[in-house]
Amino acid sequence: MDRIDDFRAFVAVVECGSLTGAARQVGRSLQSVSRSLAAVEHEVGIELVRRTTRRSSPTETGLAFYRRLRTALDEIEAAKTEASNRRSEPSGLLRLTAAPAFAPLYLVPAIAGFLERHPLVSVDLELSDRYVDLVAEGFDLAIRIGEMPDSTLKGRRLADLRRVIFASPAYFAKYGRPRRPDDLVRHQCIVRTAAREGEAWPFRVGGRIKTVRVAGRFRTSGAVAANEAAVEGLGIANAPLWQVRGLVDAGKLELALARFEPPAVPVHAVWPATSLLAAKTQLFVDFLAGRLKAARL
Repeated sequence: MDRIDDFRAFVAVVECGSLTGAARQVGRSLQSVSRSLAAVEHEVGIELVRRTTRRSSPTETGLAFYRRLRTALDEIEAAKTEASNRRSEPSGLLRLTAAPAFAPLYLVPAIAGFLERHPLVSVDLELSDRYVDLVAEGFDLAIRIGEMPDSTLKGRRLADLRRVIFASPAYFAKYGRPRRPDDLVRHQCIVRTAAREGEAWPFRVGGRIKTVRVAGRFRTSGAVAANEAAVEGLGIANAPLWQVRGLVDAGKLELALARFEPPAVPVHAVWPATSLLAAKTQLFVDFLAGRLKAARL
């Protein structure tokens, strides 16, 4: 057994909280993991894990050693994966999951470009708003909008999504353009009843988040309906910029209150922490990151 395997066994003991769990995780016998732990402690010269009949917990020194070692092992695996990716042409099935609203506009065009570059790769794209269990359902990758609360996943931040205020040129010409968020109380606002913000729109004012209560004569649960209502001049609306970028570029909508926009929402590519990224997955993440950066989201 080499030293790297001993280090992996120690990391598994800390993460699983027991030698038995660690043995299952690394696919070795309980005795083998116990020997590896003893070998690491002998080499370091101090107790790293305090064992009881039910649990194995890291000492203070052991926890500090684990944190440094975990990072080092991740770097080793990343280096091996990168070297492997450079050696071989990516091939095989890439299974992805993403939100049904975002994927057709930004993910599908990126997939088309990627498949043109890599003829040995095929893609299976699952569209779903639910929280997909990547490991249980056999997905290589998920594209998720929002922060990453799940520590069992690894990820890469691909882009930041602006949330914007807008209306048609005709609306602004008739009713004027709001200069500050509080001005919205004197305007017709299009309320998206299914959105988290609903009637309370967030803004960044003086370095802090402030919500403004809005109202209007038109309300809808549909994002597309709300955006089209804005095009028709029914009021001022609020949405992610990626949803209305085409309408803005076409001159059908104009942005307002840009300097008060709330913090951007991140979009991540995420994958199971226990999995090494295959060549096809790593290359697609890199390719998608470049496409989204150029998309002015």
